[in-house]
Amino acid sequence: MNRRSLCLFALLPALAACAGPNRDPAAEPVRVVFFQENSDTLEAPARRVVQEAAEAAQRLAPVRVQVFGYAGPTGGAAFNRALSQARSQHVAELLRQSGVPADRVFVLGRGEVPVAMAPIESRRVEIRLAPL
Repeated sequence: MNRRSLCLFALLPALAACAGPNRDPAAEPVRVVFFQENSDTLEAPARRVVQEAAEAAQRLAPVRVQVFGYAGPTGGAAFNRALSQARSQHVAELLRQSGVPADRVFVLGRGEVPVAMAPIESRRVEIRLAPL
């Protein structure tokens, strides 16, 4: 290794620190918030998770924020699709109130999930950050 290579090798940790952690939106964790049965409103602890996601979206801007809502197997398919959409819309509104531009938020209600999941796991919204 020549002297120039040694100097560049020594600078790599400093350059990585300048870039900051998790500059890739895909490296961000999927955030999940849970709802009470037949509810589309979040309680305070879950709202903090949404706030964290909004802060990450602003820190990593520009990113797309994907909000996927789910519902449990109770009720009919149409009811569950509407409930999952209402849940994802509620989370999207909280993200917008926290400063995420509306045109960067993608919302989808996916309806009911397989019965094999625990009931609380089916009543959820997933928040994912994705590159534009």
